[in-house]
Amino acid sequence: MRYLILSDIHANREALSAVLARVRRKRWDKAVFLGDLVGYGAHPNQTVEMVRALKPLVAIRGNHDKVCSGVEDGEMFNRVALQAAQWTRTRLTQQNLRWLYQLPEGPAIVDDAFAIAHGTPIDEDAYIFGEIEALNVFRQTTFPLCFFGHSHFPVVFGLSPEAIHTVLTTSPTFRFRLEPGMRYLINPGSIGQPRDGSPLASFAIFDSQSRTVSINRVAYAVDRAQKRILDAGLPRPLADRLALGR
Repeated sequence: MRYLILSDIHANREALSAVLARVRRKRWDKAVFLGDLVGYGAHPNQTVEMVRALKPLVAIRGNHDKVCSGVEDGEMFNRVALQAAQWTRTRLTQQNLRWLYQLPEGPAIVDDAFAIAHGTPIDEDAYIFGEIEALNVFRQTTFPLCFFGHSHFPVVFGLSPEAIHTVLTTSPTFRFRLEPGMRYLINPGSIGQPRDGSPLASFAIFDSQSRTVSINRVAYAVDRAQKRILDAGLPRPLADRLALGR
């Protein structure tokens, strides 16, 4: 099976469109979404509908999905994030709002092949930024392989019997093979708001037969996405950061 791994789209239609155009040339059998479909960007309904159209699909919720759909009130959000979430909630159709509201909490197991989580398999809202957080997750779980999102940073953490290893990915395509006896936490990066210093949208493909993962970067019309954000009246920092990858 070849799995298309998507995360942190954040209502960025331009970025998602570029990714889906790229993967039309790549065979994949099932789409997997790690959360945060909406929030920040200017096209919540369009991005929800684009992801819902992917079949077959396994999807879990992110923290922005919860706040934008009314599961939570966003009291822990900063001012800009909360303003964007409140704007999003008033624009979502009832059908899309209900779909987001009903997204399940992670972790979830996909085809008995791997786990998925938004923040971590322990806490859907927690971040994995480095080896300390990754080691804590490894110690409290037994998953051989887990894909996660939330940090918007493409990275691979591997745990061997001797040590924990961090692998930073490289553009435009980073490929690696999962080693026997290792456990992995893998972030495919963000489609809609990368934060690793590159504005390129990021996604992954996992081949469960060959045990290989590729993390791919795709250019998209950043200037158009920025204009849509500003035209919608959303905070300017949400537009500015897209060009910086921060």
